[in-house]
Amino acid sequence: MSFMKQLREANILRDRLWDPENKVDLGFRSTEFGGEAGEVQNKLKKIMRERLGIRGTRASVQQLADELADVIICVDLIAMEFDLDLERATRRKFNETSHDQGFDVLL
Repeated sequence: MSFMKQLREANILRDRLWDPENKVDLGFRSTEFGGEAGEVQNKLKKIMRERLGIRGTRASVQQLADELADVIICVDLIAMEFDLDLERATRRKFNETSHDQGFDVLL
């Protein structure tokens, strides 16, 4: 079983535990995704701050990885609302872009 299918199954099970009354809607999912994407940007800002030698708080690459993982989880939760197969959609879109740009790199 692919990783994305494993993630979907785990998200379905955990979502039932997290939201047993099924109150979470698309608006919540959208806001959750935006918050996680903002956390990625914040970690990147802190990493760039260190690279530029500017004062302020720092972030590690592991912290960035954790936030990127949260984004992937949130994206799957949104896709779950529409019963989308992200693996298939990503492959199709990647290959379409490669074709449009004349690249031979395909999934």
